[in-house]
Amino acid sequence: MQQIHVVGGGLAGLTAAITAAESRARVTLHEAHHTLGGRARTSEGRYLTNEGPHALYRRGPHWTWLEQRGLLGPFASVPPLEGTRFLFHRGGALRRTPPLALLRLAGRSPRRAPVDTDFRSWATGQVGAAGARAAAHYMGVALFHHDAGSLSAAFVQERLRRATALPPEARYPVGGWARLVDRMASRAWDLGVRIRTGARVGPRDLAGLRADGPVIVATHLDAARTLLEDPALTWDSGRTALLDLALRTRRGDPFVVSDLDAPGWIERFTAQDPTLAPSGEQLVQAQIPLAPGTPRADAVRRAEHLLDLGFPGWRDRTTWRREALASGRTGAVDKPGTTWRDRPAVDRGEGILLAGDQVAAPGLLSEVAFNSGIEAAVLAVKLLGGTPRTAPRTTGAP
Repeated sequence: MQQIHVVGGGLAGLTAAITAAESRARVTLHEAHHTLGGRARTSEGRYLTNEGPHALYRRGPHWTWLEQRGLLGPFASVPPLEGTRFLFHRGGALRRTPPLALLRLAGRSPRRAPVDTDFRSWATGQVGAAGARAAAHYMGVALFHHDAGSLSAAFVQERLRRATALPPEARYPVGGWARLVDRMASRAWDLGVRIRTGARVGPRDLAGLRADGPVIVATHLDAARTLLEDPALTWDSGRTALLDLALRTRRGDPFVVSDLDAPGWIERFTAQDPTLAPSGEQLVQAQIPLAPGTPRADAVRRAEHLLDLGFPGWRDRTTWRREALASGRTGAVDKPGTTWRDRPAVDRGEGILLAGDQVAAPGLLSEVAFNSGIEAAVLAVKLLGGTPRTAPRTTGAP
C-alpha cells in the first residue's frame, strides 16, 4: 500500500501529483496554506494580482503539457502594438524604440553564447558596451536580478531570445493564475489525488511520510533546505521589489515601460485582460530588481519616477496600492561556469525527490518547476516499481 507524498501545492507540486497519478500511483499532496498555487496564487478581492508568475511561454513544454490535458483554459495574448504603447526608458527619457544594438543581440542564437563567460563581457564583444548594458537591464523582466550582466552568457542569452521573440510567446491566463491552478487541482482530484490544505510538514513529520514511500518536496529552496535539514540546498536567485497599483483608466497609458538605464519593468496587465480590475480601473505592476542590502524604498522611488514619466497623473488616479519584496523566490540564476545541471539535483537519494524553480531542470521561469515536477514524479513511480506514463524532460539549454 505504498504511496507518493508531495509536499507543496504550487505549480511544481501539482504537476508532480498529476504526473504520478496518471501512472496510477496513490498520491497525497500536502499544502501548508489553505489555498493551492504557491507563488501562482491570485489575490482575492476587487483586484486580481499575482504574487509570482504572470505569463506562460507558448513554445515552452508547460504549454504543451497543459494543452494535451485540456487544462489551458482561456488565455490572453500580448496586445497588438498599434493598440497599445511599449516604451523604453533610456538616456533619461521615454522612447518608442529600443536601441538597435539590443535588437541585433536578441537575434543571436543562444548557442553562440558561452557558458563560462559573463553576459556583459560576451555581449559587449557582440554589440558594444551600450547595447550590452541595455540588454542586461532589459532582462530584469525575465530574471528578476539586479545585475544580469554578471550571469552566464548562455543563461541570459537563451532568455533574451525568448523574451524578444516575434510573435511574442507570452500568454496570460484570463482571470489570473488562480483559474489555471483550479483546473490543475480538479485534474489531480479526478485522478484520485488526496489533497490536504492547511497541512504543514516539518522535519519530524518527514520520517512518517517516508515510511509510506517516496516523498517529493516541491517547495521553494529555502523551505526545502529547512525541511530536509540539508545545507547543500542552495542556489542563487533574484531579489525584486513589487509595486501594484490600481489606477482610474486614462486613454493613452502604455502597456509596458521597460527601463534600459537600470533594470526595471512596469506592465499594465488589464491591457490584455480587463477582468483583473473593476470597470473604469486598470491594474499596473512595477517590478524593480534590487541588489543585496539595498532597501525596498530605493526601488519604490525608481518605480514612482518611471510612473511619473509613463503614466501622467497616476498619483491622483490611484485607487489601491500594495508594495512587496520577493527575495530568493524568483527562480534560479546561473553564474558563469554553471548551468541548470549544476543546481541541486532532483534525486536526493533515499526516496527524497526535489521539485521547484531552483533545481536541476531546464526551462524559462515556471518551466523549471514544471520540468522538475515531471522528473520527480517519474522517478517516484519507478521507485514504487511502476511504469511512468510520462518521460522526464532532460533536454534543454546547456
